[in-house]
Amino acid sequence: MASARGEFSSRFGFVMAAAGSAVGLGNIWGFPTQAASNGGAAFLLIYLVLAFTLAYPALMAELIIGRHAHANAVNALRLISPNSQLRNIGAATGIIGFIVASLILSFYAIVAGWMIAFCLSSLANLLGLSDLAAWLTTFGLPRNVLFMGIFIVFTIGIISAGVREGIERWSARLMPALLATLFLLVAYVLTLDGAMEGLRVYLLPDFERALSPTLIIAALGAAFFSLSLGVGTMLIYGSYINDDENLPVVGGLVTLVDILIAVMAGFLVIPAMYVALHNGVDIFTATGELISEDTLIFTVLPELFTTMGFAGIIVSFTFFFLMSIAALTSSISMLEVPVAYVIEEHGLKRKTAVFSIGGAIALASGVILLNFESLFGLVIAFTTRYSQPLLGFMFCIYAGWVWHRDQLLQELRKGSPEVEHTLFWKIWPWYVKLVCPVIILGIFMHSLWG
Repeated sequence: MASARGEFSSRFGFVMAAAGSAVGLGNIWGFPTQAASNGGAAFLLIYLVLAFTLAYPALMAELIIGRHAHANAVNALRLISPNSQLRNIGAATGIIGFIVASLILSFYAIVAGWMIAFCLSSLANLLGLSDLAAWLTTFGLPRNVLFMGIFIVFTIGIISAGVREGIERWSARLMPALLATLFLLVAYVLTLDGAMEGLRVYLLPDFERALSPTLIIAALGAAFFSLSLGVGTMLIYGSYINDDENLPVVGGLVTLVDILIAVMAGFLVIPAMYVALHNGVDIFTATGELISEDTLIFTVLPELFTTMGFAGIIVSFTFFFLMSIAALTSSISMLEVPVAYVIEEHGLKRKTAVFSIGGAIALASGVILLNFESLFGLVIAFTTRYSQPLLGFMFCIYAGWVWHRDQLLQELRKGSPEVEHTLFWKIWPWYVKLVCPVIILGIFMHSLWG
């Protein structure tokens, strides 16, 4: 059954694909600005702890369920349910999950399109095409629709090729390119005047804030959302893992790569902000708070690049190329969630399913663009602030409470025969049963009343 659906051919391929799903725009711009606004290294330390005490256990819940079922989230949650009522609830959770994943992709494609446009504007400036460069960086419906469409086409092209030839093949290319680009940018930015001040902000902890409820909740949310949890992307990738793989190990590798990239992004973005400040670009609001993430990416950093002359054009192209790759590695996992469901539940051929669903998501993106002021923020809030934590809560409930413990152990033994004697098995089952649901509900309550 697994081979007919497709399967990752290697551990490297899976880790690159799953890490690519986890590493998105939020890691590159969201984590660094949250760190800078919440005590620098104090936030970083709390985030690192929470990434392994919340994100890793929740990630393992999705991977184990997916690998056991070798099916989409709807069928997977049905399979581990002992009665018809729980099967129906599980199926509903899976359906809501792929709807939410599709909605996330509908706004994500818009933002990713902006990244491509800003990347190309750097080339236009290099060629002296100032009018084209200005059009590429100016908010407008024609530009937004065009580059949203281009991004959706890239995503469709990768997913239509299947698991090995599409997802795995391109993840194995894009993720090393992302890492190399990130390291090059960090190395360059740290040589610029003002960068050391940003580095101090990032690495010197404000311990008075380390235990503040606001910081801890912010770090909880960053850890949870950074691994692309709650909508079934990791479950569907888990369903493509070979039965011989050691799941706790590969899950740990995915978590480590995701954390590495988020932390490295901090070494890029926060020093770059203070380089901008040194060059006369304002990075604080009138009240002394750090500017918002979208203003940072689309206003402050471009202004910084402008002050750098010819070198700024090269750095701008490289930075927005990095952002475009991060967006693409995430988008392919989001599209795969509804595609896998349609293929397995309704028998459609992959290309038919991909083009149909990709087209529908593009139409949804178009509707958002036509009603940008009223819909863009609403869709983001509905999907990421409210739906994603609740869905992550349900996956933990099914892994911790619904699925029989002996069956879960048998699944883990496939790739690790001695797993019941490891620290993972001594801690994870009760942790995902008792601790993770409470923490995720805390994130959700903070989203409601925070």
